[in-house]
Amino acid sequence: MPLRRALPVEPTARSIAPRTGRRRGLLAGFAASLVLLTGAAIAAEGTTTVHPVRVDDTKEVLATIESVRAPQARARIGGTVESLAVAEGDRVKKGDVLATVVDPKLKLQLVAFDARIAALEAKLALVQTDLDRVRQLRASGSAPQSRLDDAETQLTVTQAEIAAAKADKASVQEQVVEGRVVAPDDGRILKIQAVAGQVIMPGEPVATVATASYILKLRLPERHARFMHEGDRVLVAGRGLDVGKKEALGEGRIVRVYPELDQGRVVADAEAPGIGDYFVGERVRVLVATGTRETLVLPEDQVIRRHGLTFVRLAGRGEVPVQTGSRMPDKAGEKPWVEILSGLSAGDEVARP
Repeated sequence: MPLRRALPVEPTARSIAPRTGRRRGLLAGFAASLVLLTGAAIAAEGTTTVHPVRVDDTKEVLATIESVRAPQARARIGGTVESLAVAEGDRVKKGDVLATVVDPKLKLQLVAFDARIAALEAKLALVQTDLDRVRQLRASGSAPQSRLDDAETQLTVTQAEIAAAKADKASVQEQVVEGRVVAPDDGRILKIQAVAGQVIMPGEPVATVATASYILKLRLPERHARFMHEGDRVLVAGRGLDVGKKEALGEGRIVRVYPELDQGRVVADAEAPGIGDYFVGERVRVLVATGTRETLVLPEDQVIRRHGLTFVRLAGRGEVPVQTGSRMPDKAGEKPWVEILSGLSAGDEVARP
């Protein structure tokens, strides 16, 4: 059948494919969730009337996985790092012991306090015995009241000395407990900054913990600043810069757009499910919307592919060669659509092959 609306097939039908195929494949996989179809109504007779629709114009950028917070676990006392209980990459819970810092002087102080408390307790027993004797003498009238008062005062003073010694001992014991460096929050050990046997001062960092919450740090050229808004959707590729598999894509949302440009770039944070399994600092490909444009789309099952070329069948006119672009689902996500770059005009009726 002769082609009544056949357009000349330019050499780019084959020659452009090697250069643009890779990027089209990327956008075809990414644009699935960012497109908003508002036209291309299907007629009851099985034909589709082509209408212009508005779709999101997308841009591919590299995002970096970063931790929302990366607090440092610091030594609370000075001393020697006796042991490290974790390694870089280990998952920890808040309060887990990461390392132990010991100060030999604290153990000597505890021994000294034990000896002091023992001596005071022996003195207390002697004072108590003397007080009991004075009370008996006072009851018989053989001892004055002043002697009884002195004995009771001596007992009170000795008890206070024992209490003070025990409080001092408890303070030293608390310093020994503070020698345990604990995780400040749930997460993974990002970096170990001390080694066993190292002398460390109070406040020095021992380990950096990447908290369990991760975000995607986006940096886009300044010209895209007006298109970045909180709540906008983004599409995230798989690990290892994997963009070839459609099932690797995940949907995220922008949660923060920073008001200050960083070296001429807009900085934004996005959240997406599953990025907690990534390495901190790992880069992934992300597709973001940078405006809208008008284009034509058709159901993919109405596009005929033959010998490396693509055609559509116009109602009552025959096959017409077309150039296709991004592949995308409709708004319900049930039927795949494809963008028509050339070969059709608004109002054309396309029949199913």
